[in-house]
Order: sequence, then C-alpha cells, then structure tokens
Amino acid sequence: MRYIVTLFFAGAFLLFAFLIYIYGQVRFDAYKIIDYSPKLTTQIFDKNNNLVANIFDEEHRLYVPYGEIPPRVVEALVAIEDTSFFEHGGVNFEAIFRAAVKDIQAMKLVEGASTLTQQLIKNTVLTRKKTIMRKLNEAVLAYKIESELTKEQILERYLNQVYFGHGYYGIKTASLGYFNKPLSALTLKEIAILVGLPKAPSSYDPTRHMDLSLGRANRVISRMHTLGWISEEEYKKATQEIPIVFDETLTQNRAPYVVDEVIKSIGSQFEDLKKGGYKIYLNIDLRLQELARESLKIGYDGIVERNKNGDNSEQNGAIVVVENSTGAVLAMVGGIDYAKSSFNRATQSKRQPGSSFKPFIYQKALDLGYSTMKEIPDISRTYTDKSTDEDWRPKNYENDFEGMITLKEALVHSRNLATINLLSELGMDSVHKDLKKDGFKNIPYDLSLALGSFGISPLDFSAFYSMFPNYGFIVEPILIRKIVNRQGSETVYEPKKKRVTSEQQSYLMIDMLKTVVKRGTGRNARVEGIETAGKTGTTNNNVDAWFCGFTPDIEVLTWFGKDDNTPMKRGETGGRAAGPSFRHFVTKYIELHPETTRNFRIPQGVYEKKIDGENQYFTDKSPLSSSNVQKQNEENGLIF
Repeated sequence: MRYIVTLFFAGAFLLFAFLIYIYGQVRFDAYKIIDYSPKLTTQIFDKNNNLVANIFDEEHRLYVPYGEIPPRVVEALVAIEDTSFFEHGGVNFEAIFRAAVKDIQAMKLVEGASTLTQQLIKNTVLTRKKTIMRKLNEAVLAYKIESELTKEQILERYLNQVYFGHGYYGIKTASLGYFNKPLSALTLKEIAILVGLPKAPSSYDPTRHMDLSLGRANRVISRMHTLGWISEEEYKKATQEIPIVFDETLTQNRAPYVVDEVIKSIGSQFEDLKKGGYKIYLNIDLRLQELARESLKIGYDGIVERNKNGDNSEQNGAIVVVENSTGAVLAMVGGIDYAKSSFNRATQSKRQPGSSFKPFIYQKALDLGYSTMKEIPDISRTYTDKSTDEDWRPKNYENDFEGMITLKEALVHSRNLATINLLSELGMDSVHKDLKKDGFKNIPYDLSLALGSFGISPLDFSAFYSMFPNYGFIVEPILIRKIVNRQGSETVYEPKKKRVTSEQQSYLMIDMLKTVVKRGTGRNARVEGIETAGKTGTTNNNVDAWFCGFTPDIEVLTWFGKDDNTPMKRGETGGRAAGPSFRHFVTKYIELHPETTRNFRIPQGVYEKKIDGENQYFTDKSPLSSSNVQKQNEENGLIF
C-alpha cells in the first residue's frame, strides 16, 4: 500500500513538475493574448468621411470592441463552436472525452475538442498541428488566459484575431468586406455565414463557394434553433435568405495617386503606418477627384486625337485642385492611367512652367509701382551670356513683335520679348532675390527666367499660384487634414501662410489674368456664369503645356507633356491642350457647388477707369500712366 501511495505522489509530483515546465515554456505566449495588440489596417478617408483606401501590412484587420459586437453574433458563434463557453474554465473535459473515444476508434486524431479559448490560442500563438504536446501547451495557456481575462475579453480577441477568408482578419473586416455593412446592420443569415467561416475559411468563402457557405450558415442557424435561441419564424426566414455578397479588392483604393503620396509624405513620421490602425482624414473630395480624372482625360483625348497619326505612348498629364483660402488639396491626379504608370506627375515630375511663370515677373513690376498700362518694349534683342560668350536671341511664339505694348497686353497675349525686356528693366538681381525670398528654388540667374526655364511640380507650383486668388498670400497646399491613432490622439495639419504682396496690388494681377481668359491666350478656359482667371504656359517646341487657373474659391492647375520630354505636336499650347481640362472641371464644379463665389472681390484702395472701352484698375502705388490718361481725356474732348 505504501508503495502504491509513493508511486501516486511521485507521479503527481512529476505531472505537476511537467506542467510547471510547460508553463515556463509558454507563459510569454499568454501575454501576447492578454496584452493583445494586433496589426491593424490604417484607413484613409476623404473630407466627407468616405473611404479612400485601406493600407495594411500582411493582415487586413479592422478592430471592433466587444461593446460594438451585436449579441446575435456572440450567440451564433457560441452555438456552433463552443456551447458551454460561459461555463468551462478554458478546457472542456466532456468534449475532450467524446473526441478521445472517436480518436481511439479511428486509431488517429480525427476530432478536436477545442474551446473558443483554445482556438484563440491556436490562431494567435500556436500552430494548428495536432500533437499531444501542442494540446498540452494549449490547455495550460487556456487556463492561464481564463484566469486573467473575462469571457467577454476572450471573445473580443477571438473575433478580432481569426481569419475569415478572402484576406479578411477579424469579423468587422469581414462584415464590411463581404456585405458592405457594419456588424449592427447584418441579418441573421449574414451573421451565420461569418461565424461559420473560421472553421475552413477558404472552403466557406462565399465569393468562391457560395453553396458551401450557405450550407455551413444553415447549420449554424439550425444549431441556434435547436438550442432555443431563435424562434421557428426566425429559423425559416434565415435559412431561406440568400445574401448579396461583394467580391472587392482589399485596399478598395479609389485614389491611388493620392494614397501613394500620403504614404510617401508621412511614412517616416509614422513608421507603423501600415499596421498601426490609424484613421487618416484627407482634404480630398472623392467626387472632385473623379471629376479631376475625367477632366484630365478630356484634355488628353484631345491631344491624342489631334496627333492620331503620331506616337502618343509617352503622352501624359496631371491636375491639381486646391481650395484657395485653406490650401486644402481637393483633388490630385498624377497621370492618365495608374495601372500603366504609378509615377505621380503632380508631385514627382519637375517640368518647366514656361509662360505660366510670367505673372510672377509682372507682379514684381506692379509691386514696384508699375501701372498695368505702363508701356514696355516688345522688340527683339540679342543677349550675350558673359560666362560662355554665347548669343541668345529670343522670339515671340508668333515670330513677330509689337513695338511698345502695355504691361497688361503683354501678359494677356503672353509676349516673350516684352517679358524679357521687362525683367531686364526691373533688374535681374532684385527680381531673382525677391523670387527666392518668396520661396522659389533652383531658378536660373539669367533672363531665361522670364520664360519659366526651371523645373517645378504642379503641386508645388499651385502653392505659388495661390498668391493671386488669395490677394497676396501664398498658402501651402495641404493634402492631409488630420491623423487619429488607435488611442484617439490627433495630429492636425494646418497650412502655412505667407504674405508676399498687398491685396490691392494682387488684385491688379487678378484683373490681368481675368483678361487672359476673357480675350487672351486662355480663351479656351472660359466658363459661363463665373469669373475665371489664369495663365497659359507653353515651353520651347511644345514640350510642356500648362493652364494655371483659378476662380474666387478654387485653383486648378493642369499640365500635359510627354514623359520622355520629347515635343508634342506643333500647336499643342497651354491654351489648346490644357485649357479645356480647366473649363470642364470648373463647369462641372459649379454644378456640384452652385453656392460657389462667382465674382472676385475688389479690395478697398483699388480704383477703376474706362480706357478704350475696357475697365482698367489702378492703386495709389500703381497709378495709371499719364500718357494713357492724357490719351483718354483727349478722346473725351477734355484737354488740360
């Protein structure tokens, strides 16, 4: 008897020691579940809180706290997977005994008896391989987890951790993915489909095997009915229902150029961006994003049609739309077809702005007191580069010259020679210094600056162009409005603003750019029912074509060119190639936003006088030139 007692205690001691050993091996795994912090998908939303894209690393998972999980989901899950879940301590010995009998009869492991707690362990820290040692590890972990967590916490972790097929991790992800519904809107049949998936996610995936998925769901519903958890009426209705299932991409990326730019711009600031579960709220409006893509395509199609006998393989474009006062980037399209090229021409491409840069030279003249009616020479000259001793003889696009021409007419008709002569008159040193002070980078220190002979991206250029509709303020374009982390803390992005001229002097430029659209090189950008302003830009040999335009509320910059920097067809000017895209966008924009401001505000301190049948504006700093006033007075019979 003593021998038997000794063996018993020795066995018990060895078993206890063995369990302590197992616990020592797996205790750190327990804390991966207890201190649960899974990889979570970051979601990007537009200004109206519409989903733009999901971005994630390996596992697409959207987290749902237990309080937001409908009771029906819990009932369905427990009914089919672990009916005594709320009674056992992590391991169900009765179920183990039943499974053991079947395993002995089959002489192999054919049936498991895992509780939901054990299934959570398998899905989180252990393999699914059926071995005695793994089952022992699992049992020890189950007891540890049940001692540390409530049943509700275990269910919350289970429903957020397990795989539901089709790339969906967690039940919230699966609900939105398969049914385009939040959990709270699911029918009983849809719930049954979801809770039936973890047993065999690929086999029961409703996008691939709808018949198997429905059969599995009906077993869930039948089990709930057998347990008395649903009524006969609910049972019949649910078994007969065939839900609509969506088969969508995991990212659901509706603005790929925008999403790429978001990741690029904040990736270093948020190193866990693709697994940290952030909510990123953009200034982008998806309706305007689609309108911008459509508008860019219209300009592109026109270019391709006019060059239908030529090579259009490298032809591309970009468009940026910004809200004037806030700098909010409402739309940004970096190319004609993202599937063919993910290169973002709106942010990554540095192209010469050509004549679209001229307003910045003319603004410097206005700020020095020049009148819009001041006459400058539109004549040909030969300039010698002192460093290379080479001659440069620029010419107008039309290969002619006007002689003396007013500042306004020179800009309206984009006269190259007049602009170069103006820059020469203003002084390269002072203009170059002022432009760098305004923020321009890598601009040349020679007269070719007058023709925009430097590279800049459309998005960066939009910042400088904002000074015109913002009456002298440069407003930084802002793509991201705010970022919220999984704890709820916010990072808010505010635009930087910088005044570079007065609102009175700025309005003189607005009027000149309005005239560019009214009767100048930008006529193709005119829109009925709203005042628009802007400037065309065409570089040598039609390599680049721009239209940089704005209304009182928004700014729209459009660029077209070839990716290999070869010329487009002769005649593809900024007005012809890019103007129609601007016109289409603004036309549709005011249909979407009939409340938009239709006319530019004239600041106090800006005066007007009709000369040659057209209103001309002036300020105390830039009075109308005496020669123009004298001419008008003579025409009116007023001689002083």
